[in-house]
Amino acid sequence: MSLAVDLSEGRYDRQELLTWWDQERLRRAAVLVVGAGALGNEIAKNLALVGVGRIVLVDMDHIEFSNLARCVLFRDGDAGRPKAQVAAEAITALNPGVAVEGIVADIRSLGLGWWRQFDLIIGGLDNREARAWVNQAARKLGTPWVDGAIEGLRGVARVFMPEGACYECTLGEVDQRILAQRRSCALLTAEQMRTGHVPTTATTSSVIAAVQTQEAIKLIVAREDLLALRNRAFVYYGETLETYHVDYGEDPECLAHDRYERLVVVGYRDTTTLRDLFGRVAPDGSAVADLEHDLIVAGHCAACGVSRAITRFAPAVSDGEARCPTCDELFGFETTVSVASDDGLCDVPLRDLGLADHEVVTVRTAEQRTHFVLEPA
Repeated sequence: MSLAVDLSEGRYDRQELLTWWDQERLRRAAVLVVGAGALGNEIAKNLALVGVGRIVLVDMDHIEFSNLARCVLFRDGDAGRPKAQVAAEAITALNPGVAVEGIVADIRSLGLGWWRQFDLIIGGLDNREARAWVNQAARKLGTPWVDGAIEGLRGVARVFMPEGACYECTLGEVDQRILAQRRSCALLTAEQMRTGHVPTTATTSSVIAAVQTQEAIKLIVAREDLLALRNRAFVYYGETLETYHVDYGEDPECLAHDRYERLVVVGYRDTTTLRDLFGRVAPDGSAVADLEHDLIVAGHCAACGVSRAITRFAPAVSDGEARCPTCDELFGFETTVSVASDDGLCDVPLRDLGLADHEVVTVRTAEQRTHFVLEPA
């Protein structure tokens, strides 16, 4: 006996029965998923199943054996391989109609100009520093992002829009102090972005990622009126199955609310310097460059007193460069985020300093601020 297959229904037929659904908007959408662990697996899977047209996953880590119990896209033979690459391969198999790319990188090494291509950002992250970076990038570009976090049987999901409360607005005084301390000390390298292991389960990641994806769909199909988590968090307690909401207020003095007024794309060559950018906006070359990343100018070891000149942007500094060659302790870094036209660093090729392609550099004069996107020439 043969089974007849009904081909009259399309792949997305059942979800398109929702009166507010817009499959064409989903097909045209480009979504960035930052983090390809337990949450990122579930988020990417959900996006692929509903037919989001383009998904890019970014994660700098490799699969550990313990990931297999929590990550739906990984298999036994994947241990040791890059999370983003394996997740992308699995998504292609799940829905060949989705364009998916896995990028193995520290998110800070991807120039903010590169982030402009996405309609939405979804985070599956496990540390404050990465969240703060995504938050500031999204705010500057005017891109909404959906955050999620899990620990044990508990989790939280929330939506941050270009206006209103942002992630840093939600931090208490203690969290703010910890974040500021880590930003100002040696813990700036990719190695230090990795945190210790926390207890998590596949069930909790499924719940939180589902909430994140559902809110993301509403944003993609332009139904912000249906958003449940604008300026609000959904908090889940798996032990008791209790849920509740936390409302967030915008902090008018939050330092993460900078916004690019206008982006100017310029060619980025191996010889491009800050002084080249100054000449575009100031006839006399007098200006100040505000940088997206800390520019490390030196490292100092508190343990044995050794110092080393580094002159590299923080994301480009390897763990080896960040450690004292004598005692292997982490350096304390001397950094700057602004360079004036009378500084010798203005004449060093930005490529030699480790500036990423597509990065944004803001040049400030007394009259204006110009945000340059450095695209490879």
